[in-house]
Amino acid sequence: MNLVTGGTGLVGAHLLLHLLQNGEKVRALFRSENSIQKTRNLFNQLNKSDLFYQIEWSPGNVNDIPSLELAFENIDYVYHCAALISFDGVEEENLRKINIEGTANMVNCSLAFGVKKFCYVSSIAALGDLKEKETVITEETEWNPEKPHSDYALSKFGAEMEIWRAEQEGLHCIIVNPGVILGIGFWDSGSGEIFTKVKKGIPFYTKGSTGFVFVEDVVMVMHQLMKSDISGERFTLISENIIFKELIFWIAEGIKIKKPTMLAKPWMTSIAWRLDWFFSTVFFQKRRFSRATAKSLHTSDIYSNEKIKKSLNFEFQPIQEVVKKVSFAFSKK
Repeated sequence: MNLVTGGTGLVGAHLLLHLLQNGEKVRALFRSENSIQKTRNLFNQLNKSDLFYQIEWSPGNVNDIPSLELAFENIDYVYHCAALISFDGVEEENLRKINIEGTANMVNCSLAFGVKKFCYVSSIAALGDLKEKETVITEETEWNPEKPHSDYALSKFGAEMEIWRAEQEGLHCIIVNPGVILGIGFWDSGSGEIFTKVKKGIPFYTKGSTGFVFVEDVVMVMHQLMKSDISGERFTLISENIIFKELIFWIAEGIKIKKPTMLAKPWMTSIAWRLDWFFSTVFFQKRRFSRATAKSLHTSDIYSNEKIKKSLNFEFQPIQEVVKKVSFAFSKK
């Protein structure tokens, strides 16, 4: 039996579908009945509603130990996908509580219940910092605590420390560090918001870049790693390093919307995040555009996927083709 956390999010929901399609039994942790509807919607959109009813749902969350003890009964493999993703400074405490303490609870239960193997979904945000003359970020790039990191990155790095601690205590673990994950469904959160915002009309683009990956590739790699003898390793999961301008243009083409025409320069996004902070403070609104987000739009980090490609002989789907698939599904939703 496989236990999946975050089954009502993009990665977790697609993972549940992938595992079921491969004949696996799954149990998924959920916090509310309403959240399950998101996963049901995905299965329906992909014409897999019959498989949805094979999921065994278990109420609880990663910070509720009694609920975890019930969820861990007869579990052999754990896929920990649940996390809080936020770049808003007011969420610092929640990021640590959910991402670090929650992960510690998950591995502690795994050790207590004799779980065979544990897969943790981290992020490229938790990878290291380039030194002078280095140009590509790999799994071996060292984390520099003296450099500035977002609260989200710090929470994911802290969670990885809990994974390595559990590995030393006898739990077989693997970590995957995906880039920006593109996938069908969940259009109001995560990368799905990019498609929603492009449809509404984005006048600006930037020339920063980062690593992108298709959610189906992510869950396929996770499953293969869990079935392999590989343990105590982390893997960067990206298909390609893509410039934001290209991505936005591909999405605009895919959903048949006018492409943005204006380059947003650093001083413009600098003003934007300050205005966002002002209005969120005065009107008690949720942050929509943080300083960290603004900075990332102009940063050109290059990530390597050579380790996972060699370890599993895996080939990722090209991002331009992925955008076409996701855009088509978005248009039909």
